[in-house]
Amino acid sequence: MWSELLDIITSSYQNSASYLWKIITHPFPEGKINGFYFLIFISLVIWGLEVAFPWRKKQAKIRKDFWLDAFYMFFNFYIFNLLLYAALSNVSLKLFKDMLEPLGYNGGHLINFSEVQWIWQLVIFFFIADFVQWCVHYMLHHVPFFWKFHKTHHSVQEMGFAAHLRYHFFETFVYQTVKYTALSMLFGFSLENAFIVYSLTVLIGHLNHANLNISYGPFKYILNNPKMHIWHHAKELPESHPKGMNFGISLSIWDYIFRTNYIPSDGRDIELGFENIENFPENFFAQQVEPFKKQK
Repeated sequence: MWSELLDIITSSYQNSASYLWKIITHPFPEGKINGFYFLIFISLVIWGLEVAFPWRKKQAKIRKDFWLDAFYMFFNFYIFNLLLYAALSNVSLKLFKDMLEPLGYNGGHLINFSEVQWIWQLVIFFFIADFVQWCVHYMLHHVPFFWKFHKTHHSVQEMGFAAHLRYHFFETFVYQTVKYTALSMLFGFSLENAFIVYSLTVLIGHLNHANLNISYGPFKYILNNPKMHIWHHAKELPESHPKGMNFGISLSIWDYIFRTNYIPSDGRDIELGFENIENFPENFFAQQVEPFKKQK
């Protein structure tokens, strides 16, 4: 048992290191999109749009915490996976499957969409994945234990595209655990469609946090957007939404359905953050430690 777990840990580190090295040294894999350089490309494009067409014109082109958020992007997507997440998640998956085996679960999916036409599979996957993430995001705001970690994301005081990926590493475990259970065990989707949805989610998330005056017209009731998401980061919360509002990740439709939508004005110059944000750490390592400290 222990030797098997050790083999899983060892292979996880080897595979993660090999994968990271491969995507860095092979920018254009044949017939595929390189996620590492895709992240860099869309970041540069959206930053260019922020510089050329800023919504908040007085905000500096390299805003407060720009480089901190840039580091968060690569840490949360790649470095953390190499350092800990891949090994821990593979071990947890092994133990989870072993625990379910006596109950009759030997893999597979409750509903298998892999035979559905790829375009419909893509749409279904996108909507299910986004709703699952909306539920997790709602929980992060309403459960005090989880809010301690989610505060890292809300410590952004000047909004820009890279703020999208400023979040505490603990959130990765929360999101991925729920997403795996819902999408991998309950439903079956192809890896290709999963990667397309992942790429689309990253693009929309960058845009939602960007310093851009975008609301998508009538499609604002379906797609999340900067003019809606700015209110999610508002420091002062209204009495009607004391735990937050506009929890949509890619889609805004869930907020309109569950009445958590809130856009009283264009929100361009509202103050961002949370109460007592001036006491929140400003550097990366201190922000990772902060949620584990005893609350005064």
